[in-house]
Amino acid sequence: MDDTTKEDGSGSSRKPVRKEKRSYIFRKWTWIDVMKASSVGTVHLLCVLAPFNFKWEALLFGVILAIMSALSITFSYHRNLAHRSFKLPKWLEYSFAYSALFALQGHPIDWVSTHRFHHQFTDSHRDPHSPIEGFWFSHVFWIFNSSYIREKCGGRDNVMDLKQQWFYRFLRNTIGLHIMTFWTLVYLWGGLPYLTCGVGVGGTITYHGTGIVNSACHIWGSRAWNTKDTSRNIWWMGPFTMGESWHNNHHAFETSARYGLEWYQVDLTWYLISFFQALGLATEVKLPSEAQKRKLAFAR
Repeated sequence: MDDTTKEDGSGSSRKPVRKEKRSYIFRKWTWIDVMKASSVGTVHLLCVLAPFNFKWEALLFGVILAIMSALSITFSYHRNLAHRSFKLPKWLEYSFAYSALFALQGHPIDWVSTHRFHHQFTDSHRDPHSPIEGFWFSHVFWIFNSSYIREKCGGRDNVMDLKQQWFYRFLRNTIGLHIMTFWTLVYLWGGLPYLTCGVGVGGTITYHGTGIVNSACHIWGSRAWNTKDTSRNIWWMGPFTMGESWHNNHHAFETSARYGLEWYQVDLTWYLISFFQALGLATEVKLPSEAQKRKLAFAR
């Protein structure tokens, strides 16, 4: 067991909370946990089977699917919906939110709610996926423990902006249908090679790309800003995480649309936002001010 503390908004420390070591496997599983674990397990099984059904064109499809899915998550679920870092016309907002379904990380209401809780309770006992509960918990196992997340964070009352929109309620209620339809179409199009090298390899890459930000980017790397959490920047992961591994930058300036704040910090999601901004489709794009940067800069 270990004790964890978290400062509140006034700067005082909350009472330490003694954490019990929890079993990842031997516990009560809800049907939602089983469905999520089945989805993740199926994708990884398909990935393992990929070498036995290998085709170069199928692998290329998997890489393209991984890039598109990851960008949809970071562009839509994360920067657009969770943090409202910029605005889009509804037709474009909904299109990217729909494409993010195929990253297999849940529907927007669930994903955005969890992420907002992460920022509200970062590295405290109420953080949905902090590595203070272990690397593998923050990397993947938190996904399959919905009761524990609800116990820590409460209900999904922090996403009323999404719940009030029919489209996001529709995705919440029909996500399984969309994913199964997509997998079926992929199989009918390219058979097992496209299902294993495409859905399997592509899905596995996307899962761990997101997972490594939740886990490694709170353990290893450098800190450019004096945030009151364990967030880190991992420079070499920037291109592979679509810019999300500039994680200390992100925690310092949560609403910023740009995470790679320096010209040499690769941030593919920001490049996509900039593209739509140049077209006049991304508006009210938020960036940190110089005053905000000075406030969080380390003393020299």
